[in-house]
Order: sequence, then C-alpha cells, then structure tokens
Amino acid sequence: METLLIVIFVIGYLAITLEHNLKIDKLIPALAMMAILWALMAFGIDSFTTWFDSGKHALMEGFGNLGHEDKMYMLEETLLHHLGKTSEILVFLLGAMTIVEIIDYFDGFATIKTFVKTKSRRKILWIFAFLAFILSAIIDNLTATIVLISILQKIVKDRNVRIWYAGLIIIAANAGGAWSPIGDVTTTMLWIGNKVTTAKLIGYLLIPSLICMLVPTFIASFLPAFKGEIETEDDNGPKSKFGPTMLYLGLSAIVFVPIFKTITHLPPYVGMMLSLAVVATFAEIYSSSKIAISSVDIESDAESHHSPVHSALTKIELPSILFFLGILMAVAALESLGLLFNFAEGLKQNISLQGTETAGTEVSDLVVIILGIGSAIIDNVPLVAASLGMFSEPIDNPLWHFIAYSAGTGGSMLIIGSAAGVVAMGMEKIDFFWYLRKIAWLAFLGFIAGAICFVIMRYFF
Repeated sequence: METLLIVIFVIGYLAITLEHNLKIDKLIPALAMMAILWALMAFGIDSFTTWFDSGKHALMEGFGNLGHEDKMYMLEETLLHHLGKTSEILVFLLGAMTIVEIIDYFDGFATIKTFVKTKSRRKILWIFAFLAFILSAIIDNLTATIVLISILQKIVKDRNVRIWYAGLIIIAANAGGAWSPIGDVTTTMLWIGNKVTTAKLIGYLLIPSLICMLVPTFIASFLPAFKGEIETEDDNGPKSKFGPTMLYLGLSAIVFVPIFKTITHLPPYVGMMLSLAVVATFAEIYSSSKIAISSVDIESDAESHHSPVHSALTKIELPSILFFLGILMAVAALESLGLLFNFAEGLKQNISLQGTETAGTEVSDLVVIILGIGSAIIDNVPLVAASLGMFSEPIDNPLWHFIAYSAGTGGSMLIIGSAAGVVAMGMEKIDFFWYLRKIAWLAFLGFIAGAICFVIMRYFF
C-alpha cells in the first residue's frame, strides 16, 4: 500500500511540473492527489504499522497494535491537525492578496513609477532590481513581479529589451522574498510552522539574499542589452488621489503582521486579518467619498457599485490557494505514514559534509543546495513542505534558514522554477530556452554566491 501511495504522489508531482505541456492547471492534479492519497490511507488503515505524530515529530509507538476504530480516529485527528496548519497559511495568503488588490483598486502601485527619473538602461536596471528586492519582501515575490513588469511595460517600449529586465526582476524578486517571513510562500510556511523567527530569518538571510541579487545584476549591467538609453513616456501618476495613501497604508499593514505576532504570540493570520480590516476600513471611507474612483476607468456600471473589498476579493488568485491546499495536504499524507521521516534519516546517513556538525545541524549543506537546485525543476512549495516533515531540528536552526534561502532563490535558475518566473513568462511571453541561455547562468552565479555567503556567515551566529 505504501508503494502505491508513493507512485500516486510521483504521478501527481509529474503532472504538476508538466503543467504547461499537459495544458492542465496544476491545482487539478494537486487536489486529486490529496484526495486519493487520504482515501487510500483510510481504506488501508489496518495494514499500516507505523504512524507519525506531527506534534512530537516522532513515530508513534504501538500503532500497529491498535484496533480499526482507534486507527481511524488517529487518521481523522491527524487529518484535522494538518488541515488546521494548512489553513493558517491559506488564510494568511488570502488576507495578503486582498490587501494587495485593494491597493491596486486605487491604482496605488502607479506611485512606484514616479521613482524612475532616468533614461539610462543601466540605471533603470538597478532601480528595478532594488525595487523588486524590497517590494517582494513586503508583498511577496509573485505580486512584486506582476507590479514591476506592469510598470516596466509602460516605461520600456522595446520588448526585446524588456524581457531582459523581466529576467533580472525574477532573480531580484525571488532573492528579496527569501529573507522576509512574508516574502515567499515557502518562507511563510517555515515561519508559520515555527521553524524560523523574523529576527533570525532577517539576520541569517538578508546579506546572502542581497548578494544573490547584486552579483547577477552587476554582471548584467555590463551586457549589451543594458547599454544606452531608452525612450520614456510622460505619466501623470496614480489615477486616484488616494493611490499613494493606500499604497503606503497597505504596505505598512502587511509589515505590521510580524510585529503583531512578536507582541501577541498569536498565529500570523490573526494579525493579517487585523491589517486587512484596517486597510478595508480606509478603502471603504475613500471609496464612499466618490473621489477615489472618479477618475479611474470603470468597466461597467455594475462594477462601480462594488466596494473596494468586494472588488479585491473577486481578483485574488483562488487557483493558487487551492493548489497550496492540495499539495500541502498531499505531502502531509506521506508525512503521517512516516515516509518523509525515514527518507530524511537516509539522507543524513548517506550524504554528509565535513564541518556541518559544528554549525549546529546534522544535515549536509549539499542536501540543501540540491534542494535549491531541485526547486528550479519542480515546485518549491512541496519541497519545503516535505522538508518540514523530514527534519526535526529546533526553531531557528541554521538548517531551516538555509532551506528558506535555497528554496526561495534556487527557482530563479529556470523560468518555470518559481511563481515569479511563471507569471513573468505569461506576461511577456518569454521563451523557456531564451531564459535558459540568457538568464539561467546569472541566476546560478547569484544562487551560489549567496549560498557561500550564508555558509560563511553561519559561523558568526
């Protein structure tokens, strides 16, 4: 039965990675895989002799001697436990996505365009690299990529030049998302899972992530694509006079979430709901004044009667939410049977590098680097979800921070390796092999440079 479960997981995993080839949205195999795995576990519960206690992070003793009803009770309790943990992540993401859409409702992100005062291609590259690095740490790397490429399309007319900028934005956005607990889904998973704290995460990863962005950006600035000047268009800024206010309010509200968690010790989604309530309140006040949307293009009369919150909720990425639900619960199924725990023990025994014990972890740096490279080929969400079940190191162990860095930045090496890359690919119709030839080597150099920086810095913490 366990072999069958692994086969189903592998098939589902392949369907997710081959999403563009199969023309099937990845949420479909993710949800199907989750349901089938848990259903088969329920049918074959009597044949299982081991069970993994997620609370104690250890195999449960005497599970094979329990009766059918007791085993089913354990399965249902475990399912409820994982659903609760997964829901914390999903509710958190829903809140963050809604705040971002409310900002966009007031055209707040147009304010960022006012920062670009130059026509130099090289200077524009550095401006967008730092904007991506900082913005992704606040509103997540996926949203930051969408926002910046949308602005880029209004500034750079030549698509052949623009896709170069898009490639470097992907690298910078993924690097920026790695050092923030709210900058990337995988980092958020580790933060909510009590594997990393905000202060230590920033302390461990800010400089390596910055190196990961600076190295490829510096090299790229000498390439022919970024020499000379571009023609820019005049722009009047945000269409709503409340745009800048909502931008700064929304970003401040999201940044407040880690502070709220530190003060109250409550799960992050509680703070995110408070932030959403505050932002939504101001949005309703500004919207009801009729001034906020007076100069914004309205698609229909029906839409003009919607509140900003209702409008934002209709635009959030629900397919992504359902995908996270499916993949996290599917990985939880394998964790519950102890398969990930046993796999982790095998890795620790078979792959080792000298000196890792002195850094406070028994897991090889090579394992984590392979994890990062693997995230460029397959989705980093299930990789991190698996690592949560595989390793039992305590909170703020260097292992978790290295995993956050590797999974967050490794995906930049292929355009399909990260959510930021996939969305950029769709927005600019970037060819997979063009990215592989032109950008992948830059992303690899940045990834390795940041990893070396992390390994060196680890001995000072």
